Amino acid sequence: MSVPLITAAPELDEERRRGLRRMRSLAVGLLLFAAVVYLATLDEDGFLGFVNAGAEASMVGAIADWFAVTALFKHPLGLPIPHTALIPRRKEMLGRSLEEFVGENFLHEQVIRERMQVAELSRRVGDWLVVEEHARRVVDEAASVLHIGLTRVRDEDIAVLVEEALLPRLRAEPISPVAGSLLAEVVRDKAHHGLVDLALDEAYRWLDQNEDTFSDIVGERAPWWSPPAVNDRVTRRIHVELLAWISDIRNDPVHHARIALDSVLAQLAEDLLHDPATQARAEALKERVFDHPQILVTAISLWKAFRVALLHALADDDGPLLRRAVAELTAFGQRLLDDAELRAKLDQYAADFAVFVVDRYGAELTTVITHTIDRWDGKEAARKIELHVGRDLQFIRINGTIVGGLVGVLIHTVAVLT
Repeated sequence: MSVPLITAAPELDEERRRGLRRMRSLAVGLLLFAAVVYLATLDEDGFLGFVNAGAEASMVGAIADWFAVTALFKHPLGLPIPHTALIPRRKEMLGRSLEEFVGENFLHEQVIRERMQVAELSRRVGDWLVVEEHARRVVDEAASVLHIGLTRVRDEDIAVLVEEALLPRLRAEPISPVAGSLLAEVVRDKAHHGLVDLALDEAYRWLDQNEDTFSDIVGERAPWWSPPAVNDRVTRRIHVELLAWISDIRNDPVHHARIALDSVLAQLAEDLLHDPATQARAEALKERVFDHPQILVTAISLWKAFRVALLHALADDDGPLLRRAVAELTAFGQRLLDDAELRAKLDQYAADFAVFVVDRYGAELTTVITHTIDRWDGKEAARKIELHVGRDLQFIRINGTIVGGLVGVLIHTVAVLT
């Protein structure tokens, strides 16, 4: 099924149409001028004989080139002469030829790599990003898009994602190797010491401010036959000693309790990695956690809190998040300018990506040319193409008229001299 062509800029087409009419008028005018000169000098000798011969050859050249140019787009004089109206009749072949031409000469790996190398994309990006206004523009656009995206995401969609995609994947993935490796790294880097210090501080503060509550809790475990006065002394003594013990641990980085905790955590990490019994208990714990109905509610609550915080940060044009993003982007642009190795690496990545896209989708891209031309109406396509290139083709007719006249004069000269 043929479809009409869509004119993107009618005013430009009208300008091209006027230019085409002017050049056609000039070519026809030269033909008519040659015909008048030929008739006026018919059967003349001497200098006018040369003029007559030139005019005659000019008419022949003009008519021949008119036929050649016209035959591209339609049948000359409406006559169905073979091998005329080439574009309307053979637009499918034109589409395939264009497809092959583009594929062989533009979507070729070597061509793409050469153009990417000449383009120096990373340097251009660096030159652009070092200007703070440009970096700010990128950040503002990214923040705007991210803000719109966050507001469009519904809580129901996140719930479906967690319930149908994340949780089944987490259930299928053994937790012991991950937990064991992570815990081993934490213990090796002593990253848990800050958490231990925080826990000791909070425990000391609570015990110091809640002595009566502590006494009540411990007193509940006292024997029924023990006198209350003895229980009170014992619980208060336990309270004092516990405070002193926690204080010692808190103030001594190499306290034996800390060393014991490190040893326990290290052993737990080792067991998670290699002990089947510990691994089975870890998997059972994971299943109990994932089976709890509150897990989905907790996930949604975390998502809501994260989204609200991020939306507020994105809405604050002078906030720390956007300022930091602009600073990092500007610094990255400067690094691109200063680091030739980084530029070369990024340019290589860009070239590899472009080649991958062409290798993967190049055939589909060039096929668009054939499919589009196949769907065009033949006559309208010929008119459209003629509108774009016909003005330049009229120079063929003009040149044919002039060159034909010169050749005619040359042939007449040879005939006279011989």
